[in-house]
Amino acid sequence: MKILLIGEYSRLHNSLKEGLQALGHEVTIIGTGDNFKQFPVDYSISAKFITSNRILRFLNKAFFKVFNSDLQLLEKGIRFYFFLPKLKNFDIVQLINSNAIETYPFLSKYLLKKVFQNNHKSFLLICGEDTPIIDFLLLQKMRYSILSPLFEDENLKKSYHFSLKYTQKNYRNLFDFVKQNTKKIIVSDLDYKIPLPEYELIPNPVNTDKIKAESLIISNKIIVFLGINEGSYIKKGTSYFEKTLKIIEQKYPDQVEIIISKNLPYTEYIKLYSKSHILLDQVFGYDQGYNALEAMTKGKVVFTGAEKEFEEYYNLTEKVCINALADVDYLVNELSFLIENPEEIIAIGKRASAFIQKEHHYITIAQKYLETWN
Repeated sequence: MKILLIGEYSRLHNSLKEGLQALGHEVTIIGTGDNFKQFPVDYSISAKFITSNRILRFLNKAFFKVFNSDLQLLEKGIRFYFFLPKLKNFDIVQLINSNAIETYPFLSKYLLKKVFQNNHKSFLLICGEDTPIIDFLLLQKMRYSILSPLFEDENLKKSYHFSLKYTQKNYRNLFDFVKQNTKKIIVSDLDYKIPLPEYELIPNPVNTDKIKAESLIISNKIIVFLGINEGSYIKKGTSYFEKTLKIIEQKYPDQVEIIISKNLPYTEYIKLYSKSHILLDQVFGYDQGYNALEAMTKGKVVFTGAEKEFEEYYNLTEKVCINALADVDYLVNELSFLIENPEEIIAIGKRASAFIQKEHHYITIAQKYLETWN
């Protein structure tokens, strides 16, 4: 089959592509590569023209201040338009988000209408923020969520512009349009299955041939890694990790090495965290996002979402990662236990990579997508 994947935010579509290719299918990815992360795509629609010119960047900032609109969105839409002749006659089209083209909603609808008309079957994957997710989280029915900091401090509303835009009429209309023109909606983990129980969950695919399990060796210091993405700093609860690390640094000055990165491209990010034993991911999740899964594949101990819903869904009796919470004392205690019991780091790391191999293997997951699409 010929398969078109629209959008790439985490390497999910790349891993799915690799699994589908292993099964003999032809796969094309079109997207921005998610800005600074620079994920591989076959057809790039990133706003290279505006971002590469200092004068244009300045003019775009001025335009945004006056009109509250980003011209990069327009460039992405225009670039997608010129790829339309190549986006025909695919058996399957999958969008990674209703806003997968990352342009103005009215332009997205125009472009996607062409895509839907020129191809066979289309599907929507929800693996991040989208209209029904934000709608549900705003009801505050979950114990906590990525919106918890906003509920505690309304002054953070500006920081949640990206999330809350999905409740605006134009983005809501875009979601409804995509939903009406796709055969099925799929969710990628429990953070989206819990709000949307009516949709099928297909776990994130991880290429365990490319990202191999490594035996953790603790010969000297225990290395703890925190990768900061400023765009999701509040939503991931990164400040709780930062406060925790300051305490850990003072508590174990001779036993721990701390590495902190900020807004690195994906390839550089992977290199930097590869030598770590423990990775700090996020505190407001119930299940693991893509970043955590890749680290677990390598056998790292990851502080991330691992709530009771996750343990029950996968029938787990032992920890494969550490459930991170928005509680500095709790995080310090959990980290301290691992530092004082390094054999636990080794044991959890082994279980983590075995769990990924069993539940997230990219070829097995690609087969599940094929069954759902068909």
